[in-house]
Amino acid sequence: MSQDENHEIEEEVETKSKEKKAAKHDSGAADLERVTNFAEEKEIKSDANFMSVINDVKRQEQTNKLARDQELAKVSIKKEDVEVIMKELEIPKIKAERALREHQGNLIETLVTLTN
Repeated sequence: MSQDENHEIEEEVETKSKEKKAAKHDSGAADLERVTNFAEEKEIKSDANFMSVINDVKRQEQTNKLARDQELAKVSIKKEDVEVIMKELEIPKIKAERALREHQGNLIETLVTLTN
């Protein structure tokens, strides 16, 4: 064998060795990518679960608030009582009406609560 042939064989061996290393590296990178993707998907699913729980709680709060507002709307209040509260405590009409409705139209209880 000549030196040229030996040199060609060595280059071939080195090339094959580098290809094997690259293949191993690519395989390791692919495995890492799969693990990373799995972890990210798991996080996304758990985030989605948290978001659905939060949305459910918000919907429930809105439903409760709407039900409460409907109950309060049924309470009859006197226009004069609302005006007294607005004048004496200098608060907006909406706030005065709501406070009066929360106390079932009782002016004295409303005034005591708002002043404390």
